[in-house]
Amino acid sequence: MARKKSKGTELAVFKGREDKLNRAIFQILSENEALVKYDVHKLVTDQRGFKRTRYGSIKKRIRILEETGYLKRAGERKTQPGSEGILYEVTFKAYAAMKLDTTNFEDLFNRLDEDSALELLALLTRIQSHEQSKP
Repeated sequence: MARKKSKGTELAVFKGREDKLNRAIFQILSENEALVKYDVHKLVTDQRGFKRTRYGSIKKRIRILEETGYLKRAGERKTQPGSEGILYEVTFKAYAAMKLDTTNFEDLFNRLDEDSALELLALLTRIQSHEQSKP
């Protein structure tokens, strides 16, 4: 089952009503190869606490997570009825969100050496300059 409370940075993807379901979807897709929505639904409902989760809720969450860049399409696969099902997998943004969710920044800064601090500073500067260059 997905964790209940964040130990690290609280991101919007892990807040609100869909917090536990997002965690479960990320966990399932990061542990498995790319899956279709139906497979994700089957695995989510098999976990404790998600038995009554509807397929429509999973479809909506996957669509929103794809639009926000946390999931991406990884191809297609034949489904049992014979149509094509879209395969989904987590993006590096989702992996980063999961890692930030468990990272306490106070502990991180206490263990940060000079070279790592320089890399972190360069990354933050690059992200800020990329945001400023957007129209």
